[in-house]
Amino acid sequence: MEIGIDLGGTKTEGVLLDRAGEVVARDRHPTPAQQGYDAILNTIATLVGSLERQSAQRCSIGVATPGAVDTTGRIKNSNTRCLIGKPLLKDLENCLSRPVRLENDANCFALAEALDGAGQGARNVFGVIMGTGVGGGIVINGKLLSGLQHIAGEWGHNCLEEDGPPCYCGKRGCIETFLSGPGFMSDYQRLGGDAALRPPQIVEQADQEDAIAVQAVDNLLERFGKALASVINILDPHVVILGGGLSNIDKLYTEGRERIAAYVFNSSLQTPLLRNQNGDSAGVLGAARLWRA
Repeated sequence: MEIGIDLGGTKTEGVLLDRAGEVVARDRHPTPAQQGYDAILNTIATLVGSLERQSAQRCSIGVATPGAVDTTGRIKNSNTRCLIGKPLLKDLENCLSRPVRLENDANCFALAEALDGAGQGARNVFGVIMGTGVGGGIVINGKLLSGLQHIAGEWGHNCLEEDGPPCYCGKRGCIETFLSGPGFMSDYQRLGGDAALRPPQIVEQADQEDAIAVQAVDNLLERFGKALASVINILDPHVVILGGGLSNIDKLYTEGRERIAAYVFNSSLQTPLLRNQNGDSAGVLGAARLWRA
């Protein structure tokens, strides 16, 4: 049986899967980021212990973490700041007394959707996260592609506009500064929009033909088209699956698809562009499946 842990910014969730991949048990605890790194390790250990007692056997363990995991298992670029620079993989293995698989949350999302979601049966899957940040994961023939430097799929930190907003990574104009939830809101505000409005409200204002919101949504669609066309030109996936809060914007699947087609290196866009099927559970389900990938 398999245990998956999704270490989120506000909650840490765990699932227990049986041999058929069905969820047997689920539990979650608040992520104690304010209490520090050791408190997070203890929370994960508590979840694993609780789930494993229900399994009555020793389980494999996979963990999805925010930020990037370098080749030594240390964490970088995490919005859970106390994780940065920590040897999370090594410490988890010591804490749990067994080998652990560790991947960033975008990779786990892509894996879950490829194995048991919108990309099931597709040979080459690109999973996209457009939420608080922008990330991605690549799954080929059911196997996760991490890459030499463990950065495969990190399309969010390609430069889209050289004179664009500063990104936390130290560069300017990264895709993440435009196609994340905060990036979309910031663009709307730069145009003169209300700083109190969240992405769903901005889209609603655009539907009501508010000029500023219409321009912000158009900017989003255009940048989405350019950015994703570059990925499709390189990877030529059999399916692209969208996740994260902005993936709920309906126009991405219609007008957004048309913008991709305008930039892709082909006479027409053949690539299916799909909504995810696992929702908020994709990360934890993908984590549980890391030993299969």
